[in-house]
Amino acid sequence: MALLLPSGPATGTRGPGRLTVAAQRPLARRLTRAGESDGLAVHVLRYRHRGWNGPAAHPVRDTEWAADELVRRYGDVPVCLVGTGMGARAALRAAGHAAVTSVLALAPWLPEPEALLAPDPVRQLAGRRVLLVHGTNDGRTDPDLSYRLAERAKKLNRDVCRFEVHSDDHGLRQHRAEVLALAADFVRGTLFGHPFARPLADALAAPPPLGLRMPLASGFGQSLEH
Repeated sequence: MALLLPSGPATGTRGPGRLTVAAQRPLARRLTRAGESDGLAVHVLRYRHRGWNGPAAHPVRDTEWAADELVRRYGDVPVCLVGTGMGARAALRAAGHAAVTSVLALAPWLPEPEALLAPDPVRQLAGRRVLLVHGTNDGRTDPDLSYRLAERAKKLNRDVCRFEVHSDDHGLRQHRAEVLALAADFVRGTLFGHPFARPLADALAAPPPLGLRMPLASGFGQSLEH
């Protein structure tokens, strides 16, 4: 089961626009096609509120509700949270849900922690397989913040890795084909036990900083199943 969590702004209590959910369609189609033979079900979450909204962290509450709903509908099935931008932060934060076995965070929006506030927690990532993907030219959220979070998580959980998409920005559009292929490989591997592609397997096995600064090679996935 793959639950896709869209991006969104820092604040906003209105419902998300149609484009927010529509932006998830390429990823949803790619995952559906890759997991078709395994019976993968892919759902896109529509938040109640479009923004994160500070301590309320509305997308996290919505994600936890959605995970409960998936368990109610499908029974005891493993869930991979796949988030983009703000949704990636929600995925990382909601990873402690009992049904969640893996987390994919694409260009995670991780605001700079204020001096008197603790950074986002990582203990909920223990026992999950975790992949972060970040463009090195991301102008909306500093890639170093996702590295630092991955570094803290790796100390608690060896099954954490991070890929860097060189020269790409927050939208990860320049190397979209490679990013989608990496996402599909991770989801199929974590949910159905398929062997990971060599770069992903190497990233998971490598110690920091190598496994947390793995470059996403041009052409990744061209030899994989489409």
